[in-house]
Amino acid sequence: MKRLSVFLWICLLVLTAQAKVSLPQLFQSGMVLQRDKAIPVWGSADPGERVCVTFKKKVYVTIADAKGNWRVELPKQKHGGPYTLQVNDIMISDVLIGDVWLCSGQSNIDVTIERVYPQYPQEIDTYANEKIRLFRVQSDTDTHGPKQDVKPTQWRKLNKENAWNFSAVGYFLGREMYEKNGIPQGIIVNSVGGSPIQAWLDMDTLSLHHPQDYHRLQFFQDDEMLAGMLKVNQQTNDRWHHIMNQSDPGLSVGYNSRDYDDSQWEVKNQYDNITGESQYVGSFWARQQLMIDAAHAGKPAHLLVGTLYDADYTFVNGQEVGRTYYQYPPRRYTIPAGVLKEGKNALTIRFVTKGGNPHFIKDKPYKLIFEDGYEIPLSTQWRVHEGVRMFNCPQADVTPIYLPSVLYNAMLHPLAPYPLAGVTWYQGESNTHEGDLYGQMLGELVNGWRQLWNDATLPFVIVQLANFMAPTDKPQDSGWSHVRESQRLATHQIPHTALAVTIDLGEEVDIHPLLKREVAQRIAMGFDKLLWNKKQQLSPEVIASAVNGNNIILTLDQPLRTDGSLQTFEVAAEDGRFLNAKAESQGNRIIIHSPVSHPVTVRYAWKNNPVKANAYGKNDLPMSPFQLRMSH
Repeated sequence: MKRLSVFLWICLLVLTAQAKVSLPQLFQSGMVLQRDKAIPVWGSADPGERVCVTFKKKVYVTIADAKGNWRVELPKQKHGGPYTLQVNDIMISDVLIGDVWLCSGQSNIDVTIERVYPQYPQEIDTYANEKIRLFRVQSDTDTHGPKQDVKPTQWRKLNKENAWNFSAVGYFLGREMYEKNGIPQGIIVNSVGGSPIQAWLDMDTLSLHHPQDYHRLQFFQDDEMLAGMLKVNQQTNDRWHHIMNQSDPGLSVGYNSRDYDDSQWEVKNQYDNITGESQYVGSFWARQQLMIDAAHAGKPAHLLVGTLYDADYTFVNGQEVGRTYYQYPPRRYTIPAGVLKEGKNALTIRFVTKGGNPHFIKDKPYKLIFEDGYEIPLSTQWRVHEGVRMFNCPQADVTPIYLPSVLYNAMLHPLAPYPLAGVTWYQGESNTHEGDLYGQMLGELVNGWRQLWNDATLPFVIVQLANFMAPTDKPQDSGWSHVRESQRLATHQIPHTALAVTIDLGEEVDIHPLLKREVAQRIAMGFDKLLWNKKQQLSPEVIASAVNGNNIILTLDQPLRTDGSLQTFEVAAEDGRFLNAKAESQGNRIIIHSPVSHPVTVRYAWKNNPVKANAYGKNDLPMSPFQLRMSH
């Protein structure tokens, strides 16, 4: 008691002197601290400044070092709250103690609740939970080295409004983990769309193992040069668009107006090649008529124009109702009251592409929806017309968020040593051109992050790439398959990791599949196995293999869901030429009837989009794609 009184007296002196300290962005009201681990609290102050931290009636005092850095460590805490954390004169309220999860990677972590809302409207509309907190790290880069903090942001309680622009995987992971154990959940998301794994590796790793990437980073450490290149890129883009807009007859004549006569335009089905070209650069127009009855004329409506390639400017009766600058987001536009007229209305889309070919994406919604639920499906027939053909826009190949190490420096390093329960890594699409190297880099990332947190057993759940692109029945070798195999092997080679297999949750036409709740459920099962329930079975895995004549027999760690015929197996002899093979399941065994003598290699679901893959465990989880070389 006497010692506590001395500490309180010291703290009182600190506050009387109005000592100022600063804390990282993570330390804000509404935060969640990790249970059952020591909790570092750190920040900066004037050199030699006394810093007093008070938590749950206990006081911790330290002095800022010569650089102004300070840190105290709170002892392990059980879950609970809300509590108050005070650092000198900074009061942080509504602090919960529970589990904190870091979700990192590229755009499939980025995909928001707004994007997936049509998949789960009732769940999202009706759910709120003040014990689940969301923290979004804002995109940032640094070519020179680790930053001390992330950009300003804040913790938010989980509800529809706060989650609308938050990661759907993070949102559903928080819900899944709360339902498992009923304790507070903190979800930290620090993903960046399109980012390669190299952007999340530290500079020392690059220097030691990937010198070309390190030299590329060094090249862009000239801030003046980089700023100049980005400025020229922007000027080039602006100039290109200016010339295109100035030259496009559709803008001057009014291709988007309600009364424009498009009767001479060519009629095309939206899923055909609407330009008739293999490559088209510039603007291209498409129009169709919407018939609106008297009951809905003048009423606001939602326009769903699927997904388009690449950029679009969409008009109704000459009024722009929405625009999107790149191919992936769904086009969900609002038509204001008063725009729609009784009878004929003109829906016009102006495509703009810098490469590729303007087109409508299949298997997406194309319709008009009114507030009373009345729907008008769009026609698949459009009148189409060229706007203006352009030259390729001459821009330098530099995007700061894709440079090596820059996201590690600005968005990952500043989060440590904030204690975590585990990490979800959902990335790989941007590295499918170097699939065989990916496994090495993934191991370096896991080990490097664990060293940063000084936590050698920090659990990682790695989300395997989903199925994507056009399916085929023929054997196919691709970078996507090699990245999936690197992800699978990483979870065999790196302790305290698990694989979330999503080979059945993708979409042929969308690199950002929408079934994110199901992805989160599989991530949650991985963490459950790594942390609490060692008997939790995940996706089936091969544990033994044998060759019996021309038959290959695989033994699995669990029985499959049903016995019978299995698809997408392939076998090769020593020549490496793969052929399709018949296979069947019998409990926990798979018998593959080899079409070649002396089979050497067998693989399963080794395609961009193996839609016929049908090996599932009794827990309904799919078996991972794999490639296995046999031993004779």
